[in-house]
Amino acid sequence: MERRASYEDGPGEPGGLGGVLSTVSGSRSPLQPPEDEEGEPFSTYFDSKIPIPEDETHSCFSFRKLWAFTGPGFLMSIAYLDPGNIESDLQSGAVAGFKLLWVLLLATVIGLLLQRLAARLGVVTGLHLAEVCHRQYRKVPRVLLWLMVELAIIGSDMQEVIGSAIAINLLSVGKIPLWGGVLITIADTFVFLFLDKYGLRKLEAFFGLLITIMALTFGYEYVTVKPDQGQLLRGLFVPYCSGCGTAQLEQAVGIVGAVIMPHNMYLHSALVKSRQVDRADKRQVREANKYFFIESCIALFVSFIINIFVVTVFAEAFFNKSNADVRAECANSSSPHSSLFPNNSDALEVDIYKGGVVLGCYFGPAALYIWAIGILAAGQSSTMTGTYSGQFVMEGFLNLRWSRFARVLLTRSIAITPTLFVAIFQDVEHLTGMNDFLNVLMSLQLPFALIPVLTFTSLPSVMHDFANGLLWRVAGGLLILLICSINAYFVVAYVLALRSVPLYVAAALLGLAYLAFVAYLEKRGWLLWWCWERKSF
Repeated sequence: MERRASYEDGPGEPGGLGGVLSTVSGSRSPLQPPEDEEGEPFSTYFDSKIPIPEDETHSCFSFRKLWAFTGPGFLMSIAYLDPGNIESDLQSGAVAGFKLLWVLLLATVIGLLLQRLAARLGVVTGLHLAEVCHRQYRKVPRVLLWLMVELAIIGSDMQEVIGSAIAINLLSVGKIPLWGGVLITIADTFVFLFLDKYGLRKLEAFFGLLITIMALTFGYEYVTVKPDQGQLLRGLFVPYCSGCGTAQLEQAVGIVGAVIMPHNMYLHSALVKSRQVDRADKRQVREANKYFFIESCIALFVSFIINIFVVTVFAEAFFNKSNADVRAECANSSSPHSSLFPNNSDALEVDIYKGGVVLGCYFGPAALYIWAIGILAAGQSSTMTGTYSGQFVMEGFLNLRWSRFARVLLTRSIAITPTLFVAIFQDVEHLTGMNDFLNVLMSLQLPFALIPVLTFTSLPSVMHDFANGLLWRVAGGLLILLICSINAYFVVAYVLALRSVPLYVAAALLGLAYLAFVAYLEKRGWLLWWCWERKSF
């Protein structure tokens, strides 16, 4: 893999890099931590790369080239369809009806813009985000940053594996317990992960199949329920929430936290390295950025439509329903799960498991089993991409030179061990509290992906001619501030709901340490920029 600097200016050119500052060169960058050892270049997960065909007849746009670049964006979009997102979708519909669809749309657009930055970083530098972090941060903050990202991956992976296990439990009519479903998920994930030994395109096609299964299954629920199209369009394009209270506001915050996943920035920046791009040729890099962005738009549009299916199904069928209403309907349909819902007038509370149950009560057993198949596809695909994220993050931050199997085994063990404990000691019917906790955990990790990706894509020393302009830097900074503020509200609301003084004190102490580390990353970003400006001057 080519490791030399892209587009380095000559030594005599005004303001040129002259080899002074090159993140991707084989020589040491002045901003690289002095304690870093010289050694072999980073290994890459991809043994081979997909070539990009030349198409002289279509200078502006070529479907052949778009097809060659298609793949990384769809793998990235899996994170927008994981069981945590599906649960957020169904809760949004059940709690607020169609009123928060515009929040889902806004969060998806914001996610697209952030994914664009991550993809550009990988395309321009030839390094993914974790590798760039390894070069630009000193050892202690680099290890802390790695640990924070690993926490996000573990939290996401727990939701994904538990989602798959719940789907297996539903499909087996409760015969396979939660821990059994977790073990099955672990085993088949190992099998599917080695599909890329038969070619990266086959692996990408398999992910495309799983996305198609999600579209068909959740689309079936959509056609069965027949949501009101007028309310759907109004909720999508009119930013309103009349009559909304604390529950709806927290659900809106939860949508943003569920859609924008920290580890997905690291994943996407690595996946784009699978295409053969000559980084010494500006035209090829510009072309790769264009096609990867188009592909990301298409992929996130597909994931958005699938999310719309889930929100509107539960908005149409279960908004303003009480526990007693659902209990009575389940009893009338002779469902064995009617005892899941207390006989009271409280608003219906659903998760992935109860969501499948209520669909079965209202629309027949087929709706339940088709729902479970969709959840299984979502859980299986997101578990696999989560494992890839773990490998890229560990490979980049720690500069591992292990075999692929060893890396898969280690990253799977780190993520799966806590999940297996939860599955053994927790009942499948009472997992909503854990999901809320994991959403808070991942919300806390967002700055540790957003700050580095904005910092590095804004540095001419890293991105050269492709660095973010002033508008992108300002807008990106405000965007990250908005996202972090929204998620801070979500975290504070969660902690206050615990109603425990010792937990308040512990949260305050952890919060101070957390803010100090975030401030360090911000300061480091400004320092890198200042060093570049001073050197250029």
